[in-house]
Amino acid sequence: MSIKAESAWAPRGWPAERASAAPGPDGRVEAYCYTDRFSYAPGERVDLHVHATAATYDVAVIRDGLQPERVWARSGLPGAAHPTPENAYAVGCGWPVALSIEIGADWHSGFYLVVIGAEQPDGERWEREHFFVVRSAAPGRDTPYALVVTTSTLLAYNDWGGANHYRGIGDDPREEISTPLSHLHRPISRGHLRKPAGAPREGNRDNPPIGFTPRYPAYEWARLHGYGRHHADAGWATYERPFVVWGEQHGYSFDLLTQHDLDERPDALDGYRCAVIVGHDEYWSWKMRDTLDAFVDGGGNVARFAGNYEWQVRLEEGGTRQACYRLPKLDPVAAETPHLATTLWEAKCVDRPGATTMGLNGSGGIYNRYGAATPRSSGGFTVYRHDHGAFEGADLFYGDVLGALPVGLAAFEVDSVEFTFHRGMPYPTYEDGAPENLEILALCPAVLGEVDRWGGSAPLGANMEEFTATIAGLGDDAPERLVDRVTGAGMIACFQRGGTVFNGGTTEWVVGLTMADPFTERITHNVLRRLGAHEDAGA
Repeated sequence: MSIKAESAWAPRGWPAERASAAPGPDGRVEAYCYTDRFSYAPGERVDLHVHATAATYDVAVIRDGLQPERVWARSGLPGAAHPTPENAYAVGCGWPVALSIEIGADWHSGFYLVVIGAEQPDGERWEREHFFVVRSAAPGRDTPYALVVTTSTLLAYNDWGGANHYRGIGDDPREEISTPLSHLHRPISRGHLRKPAGAPREGNRDNPPIGFTPRYPAYEWARLHGYGRHHADAGWATYERPFVVWGEQHGYSFDLLTQHDLDERPDALDGYRCAVIVGHDEYWSWKMRDTLDAFVDGGGNVARFAGNYEWQVRLEEGGTRQACYRLPKLDPVAAETPHLATTLWEAKCVDRPGATTMGLNGSGGIYNRYGAATPRSSGGFTVYRHDHGAFEGADLFYGDVLGALPVGLAAFEVDSVEFTFHRGMPYPTYEDGAPENLEILALCPAVLGEVDRWGGSAPLGANMEEFTATIAGLGDDAPERLVDRVTGAGMIACFQRGGTVFNGGTTEWVVGLTMADPFTERITHNVLRRLGAHEDAGA
């Protein structure tokens, strides 16, 4: 797909961060790092791979949250630059180990930022970040909650080194060509892990006038301030961190796991009563879903305050490389094992709709309050089952709008299932994997992409042509309900299957918490307290 014209901030042709071979002509230096894995247990060693054009650099490890705690630091480390493959995004950087970090037995489970820094010739400080998660030595002992960090979605959007699962390959900046392979062994683009408070999100909160041209504040801010194009699409800084900070403010504690843990360790959730998922969890592997499904079948609960449950991925090379080919015909394993094709979960060859795990499907949405996608909607969910336990004490009535502007709870990407109305209440039609006892609590409008009314003169963040091309590319594997589809919906929903699954159905749930919206806060308290209890009564 190409466009005819671009504004100065248009995202196409946006250069991604790469490693330099030497200091710049003005003497400016850089330092990057990455770890061997995303997740470690107390007592294990984190090997840090470093590339630095600076003579010396420093490293600090910070357990992030409401009260960030510096737990480890070294300074005056000798810098060394290393060759980096042109396709490091697919094969990894291959830098040697520069130093190791011993995780203390007393380090609590959490998200640990690795901040690498160096001084520029003019005294300005260079800093970049990586991370690792420390798992609990005694799962479930100190908290009933295991918050699952969405590392697969992070890999999908990380374009450090030149490309990600969306774009970056090729020489024509007007063409978006993605890499099907995303490697763990590389740095992470600036902004996914740490950024200033107030950085724009993907959901729009302005009502555009007649004759407007779509704007994308998150892109514009990133380009102006030197952050990664996809900083607001995935990662700790935008999604999980605000949730953890809010939770700690209100007395909750969370052990942390990663999606990679769920793929590699079927017992990763053992000992917990509630798995918590926040933000943007667009990408999952078959094994990750197996682990979560087994947890729920065994009586465990899921509190999902997230949206856009869309794609199957596959972890390869010992979990260090993620594959997502989008179309089965492009995936080299699809012919032999069609159910593992890295494509839409609803594709006929895979036939495992996300709704069977989470109650809702990503492709039932997708966009609300994003560019030209439902640009003037309320930004909230219309409440239908106001007497559901999740809404207890929220003083909501039938027809109330939850999280409307200025909050914008129903924004960016939302999830849904096919539904119908009977006597003023929404019910699933059950044609797309919806569980038999799924209750639709609230609804919002959505579209599957932005329709181009500007004749190609305006860059669109989610052009409808992209979704149409994906469905066409699936051929016989395309679900009939998605062929020639334009509109969708967003939902808040709940169901039971052994345990209880509450699904907030939106990527922007954390906005309601950061803005101290009393309705969003009350619902979040209800869900966490009920699903974290020894005997929950359903959300």
